Amino acid sequence: MMDKETVINAINEMEPAMLETWQKLVDRDCGPDNKAGVDAVGRDVQHFLEPLGFHVRFHTYEKAGNMLVAEYGDMTRPFIILTGHMDTVFAKGTAAERPFQITGDKVTGPGVLDMKGGLTILLHVVKFLVKQGYDRYPIKIILAGDEETGHKNSGAGMDYLEEAKGALMGFNLETGFPDNGIVIERKGVAQYRFDIDGIGAHAGNNPKDGRSAVMELCHKALDMESLTDYEEGTTVNVGVISGGTVANAIPEHASCRVDVRYSKEEGIERVEKAFRKIAEKTYVQGTKTHVECLVKVSSMERLPASEDLFHRAEEIAKEWNLPHMKAIAVGGGSDSAYLTGAGIPTLCALGVKGEFNHTVREWADKKSLTERAKLLAALLLQL
Repeated sequence: MMDKETVINAINEMEPAMLETWQKLVDRDCGPDNKAGVDAVGRDVQHFLEPLGFHVRFHTYEKAGNMLVAEYGDMTRPFIILTGHMDTVFAKGTAAERPFQITGDKVTGPGVLDMKGGLTILLHVVKFLVKQGYDRYPIKIILAGDEETGHKNSGAGMDYLEEAKGALMGFNLETGFPDNGIVIERKGVAQYRFDIDGIGAHAGNNPKDGRSAVMELCHKALDMESLTDYEEGTTVNVGVISGGTVANAIPEHASCRVDVRYSKEEGIERVEKAFRKIAEKTYVQGTKTHVECLVKVSSMERLPASEDLFHRAEEIAKEWNLPHMKAIAVGGGSDSAYLTGAGIPTLCALGVKGEFNHTVREWADKKSLTERAKLLAALLLQL
């Protein structure tokens, strides 16, 4: 095994090349409605990995960015998974408006934190290890092309589960946290739209002829919110409401969007059953309600094996004089859910550290690029 100082020095020397890759990835638009841009990132990754000896293939989708799968070594042996995603939340043109920029130790640009920095770390660490003859575990890399939309326009979730089978452990290079938290549990997230149709009428001349869609929605919004169960780890938030057109008309239509976060599958099953009953129930006679699930990302359930993996990783980080880590649970979803769903111990949020992903204020800590690269290399060498 390579000695610690050799690895640390080599990664420090890799920083200029890593920054170049980071900039190239950030300066390419690859938002949720830009399949061509996401697939171009996939080709960039393919061209990076194939010369190293990786076998690269794609799961292709008509209406979503393709999923890249790259394999190195004897895949009949138990393997490790390195994972993340290639898409961002930003619209076409954002990369030109806000290109990659370094100001002191702060790096900005669309997706710089979520998760072009983590993708950069993944690529350069495997490049370094493979060139040093790494053979501790076969490596499978899985990079989704539509993580930010919860795979709603593809079958990537099921493809992910199939690809994960047989893995010993998984490492997700998702957004890192400034406090050095390593995620071993994430809530699932699901979003729904309720549409209510009533009967319009003039509020002054014939209000009794109307059937208010807004009034129906108000009753149902309270029913939805009442489903929150903090002890269970399930929250329901009616986040957007719209309805009516003018104050002097009984509103004919109303709608709302609802966000649900859940720690266990039992929680979302309970809420979905209740949502169906809410849609069927009528408070204002003459109104009709339709409910639709817009997106659903499973929860990353806390596995005892993930806790054990974290403690082993914590010891390795200490041995390598890397910052102290802590195990955390967070409310945002990720594709790590598919790994833990398959029973695979998984550490998430191993990417560059920063704040405010999904916003124009998104930034990443430049120092964390090599710091987290050292951590990933150490884990792959010693776990």
